[in-house]
Amino acid sequence: MKLSIVVVNHNSCSVLRLALSSLVQATQDITHEFIVVDNASDDGSLLMLANEFPHARIIINNKDEGLCKANNQAMRQARGEYILLISSDTFSRADTLTKITGFMDHHSEAGGLSIRMVDRKGDYLPQSKHSLQNWVSFLKFAGLSSYFPKTFSTHKRTDWVDEFETAEIDALNEHCMLLRRSVLKETGLFDERFVRFGYNIDLSYRIRLHGFKNYYYSKTYIIQLPGKLLSKFSWNYMKHFYGAMFIFAAKYLFKLPVLNVKDIGELYPSSYEIE
Repeated sequence: MKLSIVVVNHNSCSVLRLALSSLVQATQDITHEFIVVDNASDDGSLLMLANEFPHARIIINNKDEGLCKANNQAMRQARGEYILLISSDTFSRADTLTKITGFMDHHSEAGGLSIRMVDRKGDYLPQSKHSLQNWVSFLKFAGLSSYFPKTFSTHKRTDWVDEFETAEIDALNEHCMLLRRSVLKETGLFDERFVRFGYNIDLSYRIRLHGFKNYYYSKTYIIQLPGKLLSKFSWNYMKHFYGAMFIFAAKYLFKLPVLNVKDIGELYPSSYEIE
């Protein structure tokens, strides 16, 4: 099987329907599977999935487990050569999956790939390539900038924001991550200490540590639909966002042991190992 498509859902029935419908159209010529992890939705999402996408494999959680743990649940069951983690508030072009899997096929050094994103008006979203934008000051202050050479060597370049430049990047964007399953067998899955933020940055760094590259791919795009926003001034946001930075520093600057989920698919037992 070429591709496992993973979508995590929490009370996003309407946009989830659009996301999955677009992905169905984009998989016409690709052997694939759909895995949807539902984080305790009560908006009719499960009924919609059963009626409209009966071929999808559904993992049902009794509480909101967060994105990191939910994605790990799905990746343990994934069977594809590549695993696509994509947000429920996105809409894919018909050629998107063919192009990004083709790029990975021709770039064996690529461990992961993110994609150009636009809003519903067609305007480029700079976070497609700048997934570390809000981390730059922290990483520099903590002395961790050397871990992300692409970010700090190009952050002030005017052409870095060019949406049509396919380029190597340090960190994959959490809204759309295409991962090579064989690489995940070496790196392990997401570290579940990162509940909402930072899990993509941590895994991206481990991909590079194992000798692979992360790419931003510009030859197609996905549309990010308006979704629910978590206020940057809320305690929940600050706790998870700034907490992720300290967890990252603890792992790589202070060398403190942080749990990292290592199992992927059927190759490993379900367990935690100390990194």
